Amino acid sequence: MRALARALRQYRACSRSQRGSRVYHPDGSSKNHHQVLIPSRRGSAYYLSNSYPRIKEFRTLSTAAADDSPQAAAGYDGKAGPLHEYERRISSGELVDGDSFQVGTLRLLQRLYDQLVENEDDCRLDRYKASEKSGRSRWLWSRLIPQSSSYSPVRGLYLYGGVGTGKTMLMDLFYDQLPSNWRKKRIHFHDFMLNVHSRLQMHKGVADPLEVVAGEISDESILLCVDEFMVNDVADALILNRLFGHLFSKGVVLVSTSNRAPDNLYEGGLQRDLFLPFIATLKDRCIAHAIGSSTDYRKMTNAEQGFYLVGHEYSGLLKQKFQQLIGEGTPFPQVVEVVMGRQLQVPLGANGCAYFPFEELCDRPLGAADYFGLFKKFHTLALESVPKFGVHNRTAAYRFVTLVDVMYENKSRLLCTAETPPVELFERIVTIADAEKISPRTSSRSLKKDDLDLCVDNELGFAKDRTISRLTEMNSREYLEQHEASLQEMACNSL
Repeated sequence: MRALARALRQYRACSRSQRGSRVYHPDGSSKNHHQVLIPSRRGSAYYLSNSYPRIKEFRTLSTAAADDSPQAAAGYDGKAGPLHEYERRISSGELVDGDSFQVGTLRLLQRLYDQLVENEDDCRLDRYKASEKSGRSRWLWSRLIPQSSSYSPVRGLYLYGGVGTGKTMLMDLFYDQLPSNWRKKRIHFHDFMLNVHSRLQMHKGVADPLEVVAGEISDESILLCVDEFMVNDVADALILNRLFGHLFSKGVVLVSTSNRAPDNLYEGGLQRDLFLPFIATLKDRCIAHAIGSSTDYRKMTNAEQGFYLVGHEYSGLLKQKFQQLIGEGTPFPQVVEVVMGRQLQVPLGANGCAYFPFEELCDRPLGAADYFGLFKKFHTLALESVPKFGVHNRTAAYRFVTLVDVMYENKSRLLCTAETPPVELFERIVTIADAEKISPRTSSRSLKKDDLDLCVDNELGFAKDRTISRLTEMNSREYLEQHEASLQEMACNSL
C-alpha cells in the first residue's frame, strides 16, 4: 500500500511539473515591472503589483507532490521550503522583487521548515508512523500508565501584523510546501474553536474532556496552522490555556497569524486574569514575529460599486440584483443545519444565493457556527440595510465582523445596501488609545457636542480595520472574477 501511494505521488508530481505559468501584463507585453507578492484567497494564485494601475493575476507553477522526503517535493536543486519557492519564482521571472517585510518573515518560516524536516521523526510528523489509537482510548490508557510530557523540540511561530500585510499569503506559501505525508492541518481560528466545542460536547462526562480533545487533535495534526488567531469570547478565553497546555505537552507545533500581538490578545476581556497564563504559554512555545508593512495589499485591487450599494433607498435594486444572480430560480424560505443540531432560518434562498435583512442575521443571537453552516450551503449573500456602528449596536457590530470573516474565509460573494461606505461604517468605534487622543471636555466644549454613540472597545476597534479591508477586497473586480470562476469550475465538475 505504501509503495502504491508513493507511485501515485510520483505520477502526480510528473504530471504537475508539465504545467507552465504565465504572467499577464495590461498591455500584453512581456517586459517586467516592479512586483510584489499580494495575498490571494486562492491557494494556487497570487497577485502581482506593478507600475500599472491594475493588478493582474498569475498562476504559479504547481508545486510537485511531496514524496517520502521533503527534498523530493522540491523539484529543483534539491531544496524545498517557502523561501526557496519564493526565490524560485524570482529566478523564473514570475516575480522581480519582493516586500522586504515579507522576505524577513519568509526567512523565519524557512528556518521553521528546515527544523521540522531535520526533526521529522522526533516531532512524529509522518502520519504513517502515527498511532491509530483514538483520543479516548489514549486518555484511558494514560490513566493506567502515566505518560510523560513530550514537548516538540521545535518551537512554532506566531505572526502578527496589520491588515493586508500578507499574513494569510505567507501562511499559504509555508503550508503548500509541507510534505503531504505529514500530520498537518490548516484552519481558521473561528472554525478551530467550533470544532473544539463540538468535540467537548461529544466527551461530556469525562473527567478531563479537554485532554481527550487535545489527544484527538494531536493524533490528527501534530503541526497546527491557525489563521486569524483572535479571542473575543469569554468561553474561548477560559479554555485556551488548558487546551493548548495539553496540545503542547503532546508535541503539537503551532503556526499562527493574527492582527494582535500576544500581549494584546483578549485585551479588556472579562476575567482576563484567567487568560494571561495562556499568553505566557504561547510566548514560550512560539516565536512571536511582527510583520510590518505600510501597504494594505487588499486595497490595491480595483474596487467597484456594483455590489456594495450606499443608501438604504437601494433595497429595490438589491433585490433586482439578487434575482438576476439566481436566474430562473424562485427564492423561498429555507432551513440550514448547523453544528450540534441547531438550525438557521433563511428568509429567501435559491441557487446558492441567500437573502437576509441585516437585523435577522446580526441582531439575533447568532455566531460563527451559524455563519459557517450558512456558507456551506450558500455561496452568495444579499444583505439589506447594514447600519453605521456605534455603542447602541455594538453587539451587532461584533456579529457583522464575524460574518465578514466567515464569508472571506469561504470566498463567498456579498451584495448589500449600507448606510455608509465601508471605511465609514466603524467611525464611531475606537480603541482606548484612540479615545484618549480625543480632546477632553472643557468649558468651551459642551456635552451637546459630544458623540454620545461613540463606542470605546479595544477588540472591536482593532477588528474594524480587518473588516473594512476585507469588505473592500470582496467588492473588487479581482475577487468577484475569482468567485465567478470558482462557480463555473464547480458547474463543470458537477457535469
